[in-house]
Amino acid sequence: MSMLDELPLSVTHEVRNRCLCLHLQRAARAIARHFDEALRPLEITNGQFSLLISLNRPAAPTIGEIAQLLAMDRTTLTANLKPLERRKLLKIVVDDKDKRSRLLKITAAGQKLLARAVPVWRAAHDEIDRMLSRNPDELRADLEGLARGV
Repeated sequence: MSMLDELPLSVTHEVRNRCLCLHLQRAARAIARHFDEALRPLEITNGQFSLLISLNRPAAPTIGEIAQLLAMDRTTLTANLKPLERRKLLKIVVDDKDKRSRLLKITAAGQKLLARAVPVWRAAHDEIDRMLSRNPDELRADLEGLARGV
C-alpha cells in the first residue's frame, strides 16, 4: 500500500487551500520582497528597517526588548545587528544599570537613513494597503490577535 492510498490528493488540496499558516507565510514572503525592493536603493532590507525603526525611541532598549518586539530569538537578532553596527547605524552598549545587559542605540547616521527610508516605506505600504480587499486596520488587528492568542 502506497502513501497516496492512505492520504489522498484531496487532503493535499485541502491543506493547500485552507492552511492559514501556508497563506500567511506566502503573503509575508511576498510583502517582504516588496519592501526589500522598495528599500534597496537605500541599501537596507525590510528587516533592517524594522530593526532600526524599533530603536527610534527616547530611551535605548535592551536586546531582549527588541527581540520580543520583532518576534526573534536573541541569537538571530544579534546576527542581524552586526551589519548595521558595522555601517555605524547603531551601537551596542553596556547597560550602566545591569552590566550583563546590552542596550541598542541608533546613531545619527541611522536616524538620517531612517528619515530617508520612511517616505519610501510609506509609499510601499500604501501600495500594499490598496491591494487588500478589506480594511487594513482590521487585518492588522486580526493578525495581532492571532500573534497574542496562538
